[in-house]
Amino acid sequence: MSDSVLVLNAGSSSVKFGLFDIGPTEPALQCKGLLDEQEQVPRVVVSDASGKTLFEKRRASGAAKDNDLFADIFAWIEDYLAGGRLAAVGHRIVHGGRDFAGPVVITEQTLAALDALTPLAPLHQPRCLAPVRTVQSLQPEVTQIACFDTAFHHGLTPPASRFAIPRQFEARGIRRYGFHGLSFEYVAGRLAAIAPQWAEKRIVVAHLGNGASLCALHRGKSVDTTMGLTPLDGLVMGTRCGTIDPGVLLYLLQQEKMSADEVQHLLYEKSGLLGISGMSADMRALLASPEAAAREAVDLFTFRVAAEVAVMATTLAGLDGLVFTGGIGEHAVEVRQQVCERLAWLGVRLDASANGKGQQRIAAADSRVDVLVIPTSEETSMARHCAALLRSRVKP
Repeated sequence: MSDSVLVLNAGSSSVKFGLFDIGPTEPALQCKGLLDEQEQVPRVVVSDASGKTLFEKRRASGAAKDNDLFADIFAWIEDYLAGGRLAAVGHRIVHGGRDFAGPVVITEQTLAALDALTPLAPLHQPRCLAPVRTVQSLQPEVTQIACFDTAFHHGLTPPASRFAIPRQFEARGIRRYGFHGLSFEYVAGRLAAIAPQWAEKRIVVAHLGNGASLCALHRGKSVDTTMGLTPLDGLVMGTRCGTIDPGVLLYLLQQEKMSADEVQHLLYEKSGLLGISGMSADMRALLASPEAAAREAVDLFTFRVAAEVAVMATTLAGLDGLVFTGGIGEHAVEVRQQVCERLAWLGVRLDASANGKGQQRIAAADSRVDVLVIPTSEETSMARHCAALLRSRVKP
């Protein structure tokens, strides 16, 4: 029986996970699940690749310890594998900084280095690293592997990677890193599988979800992206502001007398769609609302996406294809429509029927730019990285 890897994708209030068979070829999904400790009754649910529930357990909120549901997962996996080996646990780590350009086995030294990057992703990094420590306590012998959201963009070069500040700061690592790399990497692979000729084309991938960013792809590589030093930059997001005039921050600090912590909380957790609408960070709720503020939030979101697509097209010196992915990109018909309408001047035309049905190709026959919807799978990218790293460690 071949080995398996468990990959953990920690979000703001839950952890998505997937168990993959890592045989001699492509990792194969065995089952997937969700660990949600923020619900009134924390739960873990596991389903097979078709969505059929295989296991579900709930724990009373007051009685459950932080690692109880993780213990439930590992106990269930041991029974599920029936003698098969869990070779490793992979983790999505949002920020890898300058030093981590690919997956690495997590050691205490690695963990300390990743902790030190927390100021660059204050919301995300602690949430990514918490499951590492939980697994250490529950399964101290298992190999843990870090897979980085920044790694896909590691090859970015000036001017795309550079801020217009004194060079000594760039020498200290103050540069544009980019994020959502595991998603962009997966989509680049799917594009190559769908049509190999796409590898030579100029593509913008729009990962639109509660966190959102764009990536300019050429020959399957990232050449530009909308997020910068931190996951706060770029597009309007669920609760994050995206690109903002730095003078606003100075004003908040100097005139409003807000502390740095208060400004950080405002920009990361109270802004974006939530801040504009005053009602929700959930795009589904905003699209369903008759309130003017909800419409204005959606309008700014699509305006910023379209504007940044044009920036990415400038880097690429043209645009051959636009790909939507992520929770909003894959499911929000109206958002795709509004973005593409704003890009009509670039030759983007939608097939309204195909868009409404969520088909893979949604461009109209007369569109000069191909438009696709491709579901992403960060977990698959992580499983591939884990499998490759484990194989590289096997001595001949």
